Amino acid sequence: QVQLVESGGRLVQAGGSLRLSCAASTGRTSSTYAMCWFRQAPGMEREFVAAINWSGGSTYYADSVKGRFTISRDNAKNTVYLQMSSLKPEDTAVYYCAADSRFSRVTTTPSLYDIWGQGTQVTVSS
Repeated sequence: QVQLVESGGRLVQAGGSLRLSCAASTGRTSSTYAMCWFRQAPGMEREFVAAINWSGGSTYYADSVKGRFTISRDNAKNTVYLQMSSLKPEDTAVYYCAADSRFSRVTTTPSLYDIWGQGTQVTVSS
């Protein structure tokens, strides 16, 4: 079973930038998965942020982050990235990466992703 490990979350000031990483424990198969980032703020439901298909040729973003966040992947390194810029206090949340290992679908629905990381905290101060 592939495991996902997020890193890069920290406290940052509003307007700043941050890059999150999501490393997969095995490479031979994870490079074929669709990958995504979700986030969850306290008391809120998990929210779709961005997704990328297996090749990196197609990306999708929530309207709230479009133009500020960029998702990318390096299949040679088994890693997916989320570059975040112009951060706002409302971006504060635990950020999770997830993979669809069964059908490699790019979707905004959390329940359709079967592999999840443990999350990394991003806090944006005003």
